[in-house]
Amino acid sequence: MGWTMMGSEVLHEGPFMTLQRDDIVRPDGTRGVYEHLVARDGVRIVAVDGSSRRVLLVEDDFYLRPERVLHLPGGGTDGQEPREAARRELEEETGYVAEALDRLGVIDPLPSTTAARTHLYLATGLRPGTVCRDDTEIGMTVTWWDLADAIEAVRAGRITEAGSVAGLLLAAQGPLAGLLG
Repeated sequence: MGWTMMGSEVLHEGPFMTLQRDDIVRPDGTRGVYEHLVARDGVRIVAVDGSSRRVLLVEDDFYLRPERVLHLPGGGTDGQEPREAARRELEEETGYVAEALDRLGVIDPLPSTTAARTHLYLATGLRPGTVCRDDTEIGMTVTWWDLADAIEAVRAGRITEAGSVAGLLLAAQGPLAGLLG
């Protein structure tokens, strides 16, 4: 890697993230400071119906965004293995349980800011479960979208959340490619 941490200081510690300042030696040998966020990994789930032509999307309010955000279900791993966190998040947010969860990939949405990764899954064989949202998800809504319309929403800038963009495009070019005529 070439980077060496000489020391570290916690600037702020909260329930979901920590702001940390590290004293470092860069690959070229110079000393410096690197500030970054320490956060849990996340998951996003492309949940498809029996025909795989429709995907589940959620829309929610986020404090830092002035408009509602349309995205795939998902959230933090909360210390669980990513696959188990994906199962939990899908049911909590949408009320659906997946018979199968297949890994689509992983992304590093902000690699210069945090080491947290987003794990992407394809969920099939959906059956009813129980919605159990936390206080930040009270206004969340769940809708079924035609897969082609969801991909167009990515292209048009309507779906912009990094894990949702990557998950939808990976699914559309991989396991669901034959459904986009």
